[in-house]
Order: sequence, then structure tokens, then C-alpha cells
Amino acid sequence: MKNNFNIIIGGVGGQGIITLTRILTEAALIEGYDIKTSELHGLSQRGGSVETHIRFGKEVSSPLVRQGGADLIISLELNEGFKACYYGSLEKETIFLINNFTIPIISDKKEKITQNPSEFKKFSSRVIFVPATKIVEKELGKPVLASSFLLGTAIFRKFLPISQKSVIEAMKKILPSKHFPLNKKAFLLAEKTLL
Repeated sequence: MKNNFNIIIGGVGGQGIITLTRILTEAALIEGYDIKTSELHGLSQRGGSVETHIRFGKEVSSPLVRQGGADLIISLELNEGFKACYYGSLEKETIFLINNFTIPIISDKKEKITQNPSEFKKFSSRVIFVPATKIVEKELGKPVLASSFLLGTAIFRKFLPISQKSVIEAMKKILPSKHFPLNKKAFLLAEKTLL
């Protein structure tokens, strides 16, 4: 890898974004990369927006990804994926890995607000929608495992320059022992269900 690799992870509180960031950070450290991260979140414990930045490479000076500078955007919720478009770039060929899952936004009219998914094409030609929440809910009975499933999708599709072995080692180190087996199962399930 010649340049730094830049990742944005977005979603809402309770979807495991901070844990996913910690796992990716640990996996990059295992592989010997210099790494910087930053968290930006509001009322994350009440379902508010959460956004993390991860940058790793030979030498990283800043934790923040610049506008149009993301190599990979992982969004655990469709509407939050639109917010991350700021970091996408057609020129850089940013990969958008989007959980095709929406948490309704309640307005005065109590309506579900979702933008048109084709809008992503203005920011990248590489947009992948994955029904991660639906898959893990069906196969494992736990929607929160969508983050591990999306991580597996990114690794098995080679969207990330990090090995499967390093990610599993990082998961084992970061996750409580009682949660590791099911998260590993969700991670490996992505290989079996490549879309």
C-alpha cells in the first residue's frame, strides 16, 4: 500500500460502530500500520448519528479524512450513508458498502424519510448495498451483528488491505469473550453469502 487507507464508518448509536472501529484499528496495528482514528457523535446512546474516521498506512499525521478522501465508506444505516457522501469521490473510486437498512426518521408528519439510493452514484461508481441486518437477523437472530457481517463483506471482497486472520485476532482481543463466537460467526457468514 503506497498511500494511507482512509475509512469512514457511519450509523446510529447502538449499531456497534465504535466497536467496529476498535476492531479495525487493532487489526491494522497487528499488521504493523501507523493508525489514527477519530469519533464524531451526538446522542449516540439514544439512536443519534455516529461517524468514525480511520486512517492507516506507513505514516499517518491526521486522524480526519478530508472531503472526497475516503477509500472505503461503511454505513450501517442507509440515511447515514448519505451523510457520508461528503467523503466519497468518483475520482478516487471510493467504495460505499451500505447496509440496506433504514431506521425511520420521525418528523412532524411521522413519515419515513429515505433518499433515493441512486444519489450515491454522484459520489462513486462503486456502491454496494448489502441487506446485512436482514441476513444476520435471519441466520443468527441478532440484528446488531450487521457490523461484523459488513466487516466480513469488506474483507472477503478485498475492499480492505487487511487480512482475515488479523481481523479475527483483533475481534478476539477487543470483544468480550462471551460475544466473540457469535461475532466471528457473523463475520465468516459474509464469505458464504457473498452477493
